[in-house]
Amino acid sequence: MRKIMLRRLPIFALSLACSWTFCAEPDKTLIERLDNAEHAAPAAPADSAPVSMQNFITRYRADSDGLNNFYDGLNPSPAHFARMDSHLEGWQKQMAALNFGALDQPGKVDYVLLRTKLNYERELVARQRKRLENIDALLPFRATIQDLERRRYLKEPVKVEEAAGQLAAIPEQLKKLRERIEQGRKEKPKDDKAPAAEKEAEKKDGGPLKLEAIQAKRAADATEALRNTFKTWYGFYDGYLPEFSWWLKKPHDDADKALEEFSKYLREEIAGIKGKDEDPLVGEPIGAQALSEDLAHEMIAYTPQELIAIGEREFAWCETHMKETAREMGFGDDWKAALAKVKALHEPPGQQDQLIAQQAKEAIDFVRAKDLVTVPQFCEETWRVTMIGHEQQKTMPYAAYNGLNILAAYARQEMSTADKQMSMRGNNRHFTRIVTAHELIPGHHLQAYNAQRYRSYRDMFWTSFYVEGWALYWEMKLWDLNYARGPEDRLGMLFWRMHRCARIVVTLKYHLGLMKPPEMIDFLVEKVGHEKFGATSEVRRFIIYAPLYQCGYMLGALQLRAIHKELVGAGKMQEKELNDALLKHGTLPVEMLRATLENLPLNRETKAGWKFAE
Repeated sequence: MRKIMLRRLPIFALSLACSWTFCAEPDKTLIERLDNAEHAAPAAPADSAPVSMQNFITRYRADSDGLNNFYDGLNPSPAHFARMDSHLEGWQKQMAALNFGALDQPGKVDYVLLRTKLNYERELVARQRKRLENIDALLPFRATIQDLERRRYLKEPVKVEEAAGQLAAIPEQLKKLRERIEQGRKEKPKDDKAPAAEKEAEKKDGGPLKLEAIQAKRAADATEALRNTFKTWYGFYDGYLPEFSWWLKKPHDDADKALEEFSKYLREEIAGIKGKDEDPLVGEPIGAQALSEDLAHEMIAYTPQELIAIGEREFAWCETHMKETAREMGFGDDWKAALAKVKALHEPPGQQDQLIAQQAKEAIDFVRAKDLVTVPQFCEETWRVTMIGHEQQKTMPYAAYNGLNILAAYARQEMSTADKQMSMRGNNRHFTRIVTAHELIPGHHLQAYNAQRYRSYRDMFWTSFYVEGWALYWEMKLWDLNYARGPEDRLGMLFWRMHRCARIVVTLKYHLGLMKPPEMIDFLVEKVGHEKFGATSEVRRFIIYAPLYQCGYMLGALQLRAIHKELVGAGKMQEKELNDALLKHGTLPVEMLRATLENLPLNRETKAGWKFAE
């Protein structure tokens, strides 16, 4: 189940990973003028002066938000990359001047969190530079559009006749570019051993362009983002500057139409993405080096290969218990047959919301009766069910949490008969029972309630290992406490636990280049027991989401269970005392949560080192 409301990517990760607006080589005058504007990092406190890390982080965030907003139409671009690098470097210098030894334990935790974040953001800038280079040949018009918008930022008067000539050239640029792409589609594949310099020269000389689906998708996204920048620029002057429309209406309309058609061509004809259920799944494996950087940012002290081994180990545990439960149901070791029986036990169309309401009350009553965690009355009162539409179910086939809402997927009128049936089977009563506890109370809704009220400034350090880990931690705890009413409920709980193990295996293998989307779908169908519709929707999300997000469920839960063993298991804290404490420190990497609760020694260069799954 996907957590939405609490999910907040790092500020620059959000803009760098999801926005594809580019411009020409940086305008030195622009960079100097912007750098000299009031965007520098704050003056460093004296080394001996006490500092509030909460205030320090708040100021950093305000500056980062300000730059992101200011660069909205120029992000990312070489000029943007340079500015972000100088911004991040400036804050790294400010941190180096702080008196780390004078900080209390929460302050030291905040210091380590921000230092880790700044290092990671600079790595993301470097990645984005490479991505720009990868599709640069497909954006010959970006220089024109972003230069016009950049000059508006600098309050320079627009030269309408010159601008008209620049825009009038765009349709012809795109016509020639499409011809090169079509030549590349018809030409036989070149020898992979051909020198890179030869291939690059071919691009520059106007030769055939061979595109991968991900390049086409990226360039389509970039073109649409550039159209938005173009729209903003044109809308500023249109009807305001008297001679503007006389010169620019036709060139603008022609250029915008050409950009729209080019974006559609790349997305539909080259990438094959037409908005159909049968569209190919187009993603981008990030590779071992980027995965290692992401793991360092999440403070996970394991290699991708070690995490796959952990996922496979936990998967084997689930499969053993699946067989035990199947035998109890009279199916021998054939747990898939037992699963098929459970899937058939679903609500009629239109009654899923009532089932969820009933199951939410059962979960709340259970944790209250056993005094496991504090459930404030206000938290219990303020949630509702929202049903997910057909289009949303293409990436969200089960349930999610957003704001005060549990988003519930179920069969809808506009679906095909087969998809309706798969949706009902995939969201049957026994699967949904643990999903409801996961999304609401004691899961995400209770978590969100506390995150908004305790150390909320830490939401910029948001991590799925804590957020999704918390919800699965409760699934595991409810299993241990016999929350299931019978073998059907246990099978539903095991299905989702097995799915979280599979997420580690398939997503890491995908990003290491060891598994392709069709193989991922087959794994979920054959090894976990998903319906084809649900498996395809899951994989569609996996390959476009943050690479480590799917690992956060199981690995985060294992981290929290390890903390429970160290504190409750050792008699240092009571059950409810620990569970309440886990909610009160913000959405931070779990290793830093452990350092807080156990008052572990920290230093300026503290990095991930905890082997929680040994």
